Amino acid sequence: MSHKRPEVTKNMGYRDWRWQALWWHHFFLLWSTIEGQTRYTIPEELKQGSVVGNLAKDLGLGLSEIFDRKLRVASEAGKQYFSVDAGKGELVVTERIDREDLCGQSASCILPLQLVIEAPLQLHRIEIEIRDINDNSPSFLTQEIKLKIPESVALGKRFPLESADDPDVGSNSLKAYTLSKNECFTLNIKEIENGKTVPELVLEKSLDRENNAFHQLLLTALDGGTPVRSGTSKISITVLDINDNFPIFDKTVYKVSLRENSTKAISVINLKATDVDEGPNGEVEYSFGSRTPDSVLSIFEINAITGEILLKGELDYESSTSYLIDITAKDKGIPEMEGHCRVQVEIEDINDNAPEVVLTSKPNSLREDAPRGTVVALLSARDLDSGDNGKVTLQVQKGSPFSLKPSFSNNYALVTSGVLDRESYSEYNIEITATDSGSPPLTSKKTIPVSISDVNDNPPVFSQPSYNVYIKENGVPGSILFSVSASDLDFGENAKISYSILDSKVQDVSVSSYVYINSDNGSIYSMHSFDYEKLKVFQIQVQAKDQGSPSLSSNATVHVFILDQNDNAPAVIYPSSASLGSLAHQRMPRSGKAGHLVTKVTAVDADSGHNAWISYKLAEATDASLFTVNRYTGEVRTKRPVSEQDDSSQRLLIEIRDDGEPVQSTTVTVSILLEDGLHEPILDLRQKAAEPSKKSGRITLYLILSLASVSVLSLVTFLILTVKCIRNSRSSGSCCMRRTDCDGYKNPNRNLQIQLNTDGPIKYVEVLGGDMLSQSQSFRSCLSPMSEYSDFTFVKPSSTTDFKEMINVLDASLPDSTWTFESQQVSRK
Repeated sequence: MSHKRPEVTKNMGYRDWRWQALWWHHFFLLWSTIEGQTRYTIPEELKQGSVVGNLAKDLGLGLSEIFDRKLRVASEAGKQYFSVDAGKGELVVTERIDREDLCGQSASCILPLQLVIEAPLQLHRIEIEIRDINDNSPSFLTQEIKLKIPESVALGKRFPLESADDPDVGSNSLKAYTLSKNECFTLNIKEIENGKTVPELVLEKSLDRENNAFHQLLLTALDGGTPVRSGTSKISITVLDINDNFPIFDKTVYKVSLRENSTKAISVINLKATDVDEGPNGEVEYSFGSRTPDSVLSIFEINAITGEILLKGELDYESSTSYLIDITAKDKGIPEMEGHCRVQVEIEDINDNAPEVVLTSKPNSLREDAPRGTVVALLSARDLDSGDNGKVTLQVQKGSPFSLKPSFSNNYALVTSGVLDRESYSEYNIEITATDSGSPPLTSKKTIPVSISDVNDNPPVFSQPSYNVYIKENGVPGSILFSVSASDLDFGENAKISYSILDSKVQDVSVSSYVYINSDNGSIYSMHSFDYEKLKVFQIQVQAKDQGSPSLSSNATVHVFILDQNDNAPAVIYPSSASLGSLAHQRMPRSGKAGHLVTKVTAVDADSGHNAWISYKLAEATDASLFTVNRYTGEVRTKRPVSEQDDSSQRLLIEIRDDGEPVQSTTVTVSILLEDGLHEPILDLRQKAAEPSKKSGRITLYLILSLASVSVLSLVTFLILTVKCIRNSRSSGSCCMRRTDCDGYKNPNRNLQIQLNTDGPIKYVEVLGGDMLSQSQSFRSCLSPMSEYSDFTFVKPSSTTDFKEMINVLDASLPDSTWTFESQQVSRK
């Protein structure tokens, strides 16, 4: 496929400005795709804005796609000569193109271009072939060639002249030489290697100095363009006399090779020219040719006496692969005679250039969930050396989740090859090593930074899966209970955490009516004060949720334990009349001896632990020397025998105190009537109580069975907890509560809590069973070392209602009672 476009018109001026011609040249814009590459052919010196080709059509892209995907040109040359017209999809010229500057006299001038398309990244390679136009005239290095020729020179002698130079190539290059008309000389064209020609001046007629001592000729060089361009140089010939022998070299062309790392002052070659003349006419001096370029003079030098050529500069194969040196040998005769030869120096390449990694496109930020094979960046490798020294291989550092995917002509795509994790590495500095195949090989490294963007792939994590919080009852509503904290390994919005309480029930009431949480900092506040006697423990499910999309969350359990405060005073349950606020009346015989049991005051405290320890004290008495009250049992006994002088009516004020802080107390007033003749009925009552009647027998049996059941239950519970403590002693500091036991809250019928208190005068064990939230039953065994009796009490300290049956039992067995049993069942709503 080809496109035909007009060529830019150029003005071509000649030296005398006597004529000008305006010409138009049409050229064909050719392109072809070979192995995925597109080639266009254009002439040099096109105007800026000239269209090279339609990329949209040739690459199969739409105009909108070219704009959206940001098609751009990445030239491998140092200068940007082309650009893409996104509106038309055409490749246009943006800078003046001089083929001679780009390619010199190379027969083919190819300018490679890379077209980069984003989203996704793609790379197209096209080649622009630059065709030569006849825009340069042949030229000579010197405008005047001066020759000195002795008159004795034989006919046919050849004198090499300076070659003209034409930067154009092909048909536009130098084609012919012409010599102005004269009688003695003709022009001969000599072909040398590589197809180059050298003009030679040939003597056709003997010279006669006396007839004509000076000859003026004009040498013209012509190219093959249309129209023909030319250049001229004057030839001034001076005819000399006598010295008629020239210095002669062994060869006309000498060839030598040097490594580009050769040291300075090294000998390149020793030249030798001979002159058969004698004396000064046979003494030869060596020098570089008069037209030797500065690039040769700066690198080589010649010994004028010995003809030895030495290296005085540094060689660089990448700058020049060879040098052609013209050598002149002159004798000292009059006139001087010259001999000529050429030295061709070939430079051998060494591996002195490290390979280079070139980024074709800059990498963008990469999501951490990017799939394998995602293109990160496009890059290429190059080495200025040749052969194996210029073959480059690229390698990515080991352990990196990236790899190189080759495309063509040392071009690669950097792609992902593993899983990315921003939380482990938020940025990768990908080190790419380029190694050539030279000996020894050279390497270079390039680091490509790639930042990883965050994806919400980490849920918030609490500092611990569960928390235990201990608060005192009767706290101020709105006070802070506890603060939970969670962290998120993600970044930005994905790491912002809000806290909330999941809905659950506490005593059939939503937990949100008890507490609320600050969604920003996780602080938990109470909605009202708590009462230990109503609620001892409950749990809160706290959820931490991030702000990612989709959001992730995690839960933690907060166990809230209510600590008892001494906020309940002891309550009297016997005598029953005293529990109802009335005066308690008791009778006793005057015949009572010291230690006689008059009555027993029994009280309970709704609090727990030390706050529930009760002590009894005789605060006031009609006769304090007659009665005493046991501090721990509440038994009222006589301190001495009753005498006839004692009042028949005795009033006792007994104070009942708990062991809490501050102390809570209550009082009970007992009125004792001393009567004569009451001794026998009491004995009968004792005998009657001692006899196994049906009623007392059944009650006693019930009490024994209850005591035995509670004792067995306590023993089994102690054994189970002891085994658990032994098994879990390494991971838990408490035998009664472990984190894994929290599931027991779900089954209230299987929860038991054992409290053993031995730090006071009263030794007791509490067995708490049933629902942990309501605590409907309480078993307490109290052993008092200061009492002559041992008491076992089974109570529920949150109520002091009807105890008629229990009081009847106490009334029936009071004189000889050695233990008491008190019971109450509270139904759970």
